[in-house]
Amino acid sequence: MKSMLFVMNPKAGRTTLKDSLVDVIDIFCKNDYAVRTYITQSPDDAERVICEEADNYDVIVCAGGDGTLGNTISGFMKCGLKKPLGYIPCGSTNDYANSLDIPKKALLAADMITKATPFSVDIGSLNKKFFVYVAAFGIFSDTSYATPQNMKNILGHAAYILQGIKSIVNIPTYHMVVDVDGKRIEDDFMFGMVSNSVSIGGFKSIVRKGVEFDDGLFEGILIKKLANPADLNRIVHALLTGDVSEKNMIKFQAKNVKISCEDVVSWTVDGEFGGDYHDVEINIHERAVDILVVQEEEE
Repeated sequence: MKSMLFVMNPKAGRTTLKDSLVDVIDIFCKNDYAVRTYITQSPDDAERVICEEADNYDVIVCAGGDGTLGNTISGFMKCGLKKPLGYIPCGSTNDYANSLDIPKKALLAADMITKATPFSVDIGSLNKKFFVYVAAFGIFSDTSYATPQNMKNILGHAAYILQGIKSIVNIPTYHMVVDVDGKRIEDDFMFGMVSNSVSIGGFKSIVRKGVEFDDGLFEGILIKKLANPADLNRIVHALLTGDVSEKNMIKFQAKNVKISCEDVVSWTVDGEFGGDYHDVEINIHERAVDILVVQEEEE
């Protein structure tokens, strides 16, 4: 019999896991797992319990939103844990689960975990903070953590749109020096993102083409300062259509990104507040964590 540490965030998104928790655990038990269930008590509790206890188990499973997954993986990275990780998505958007085709329904996700194999994925770090799939600054980047949880639960993706519209009223810009794998870019930017996902904020990412979760590269985008409403219209169109040829937009792939700014810039990582910094360094940790997924068979 294999041992499992099952870490659950009871406050995540519109979760129905509480209603099906017994059935989820029953699926694991029927597949020869001895399950120890832990309910998180605070936003960073998953990281703590992973560091303190996870080494004693064969498999780790976390249930919650993108923030819970990120906090769990932060525990993996900080403690150097090498164990398979299963994920039951219960958040409002579940970007990473969407990218990896993990079922949104708890029972289906649990059943998938029992049939899955480990898939080694890249993990990012922004200064000393680890992230799973996105680090961003500027317009829209604070939408997730700035949107009240009850608003997310009731409105879902619409909550992010409404909060994002508020951000357009006064668009801040930052004069930045950006080094992308040693290549320097200097300009005024209103938005920047480094990601490893085909879905951001519940919507298809503009940099979804070419995304590989295990290639040691994250995709990035920088949007320059806009001069007039016409520029904004073109940017919105580009974001909706995936057109990265827009003149005010810079797309790149990178292992290492350094960004310096005289102003303090607020960052978000995996939809949560990531800190305020003058200088950041983003690194990719190649194939650092083994996620349990059902991989497509090669033809």
